[in-house]
Amino acid sequence: MKYNVDIHVVLSTYEDMEDNHDDPDEASERLNFVLHAIYDRADEDIETHRLEQLLQHGWESWQQDKHLLEIDDDELLDWVDHALATWDDESNEEIS
Repeated sequence: MKYNVDIHVVLSTYEDMEDNHDDPDEASERLNFVLHAIYDRADEDIETHRLEQLLQHGWESWQQDKHLLEIDDDELLDWVDHALATWDDESNEEIS
């Protein structure tokens, strides 16, 4: 269930981004935008483990991506919608 996940635990900070981005503050804000979007757009009755895996997938997909600051909100939201619509727990067992 969605309410079992505290989004604030997974949000990034400046320190998480400083090794990979020229502007770690902005990169952290962008990653947090993605993480919040995953959380906000997930169904209320999503399984806790599934939501945790999706958040981890979002983190791993974008935390080191050098293009994060170049991608606009609509494109990031499209990515989130695609991830939510196509997530397959069976093929993503390596994320745990």
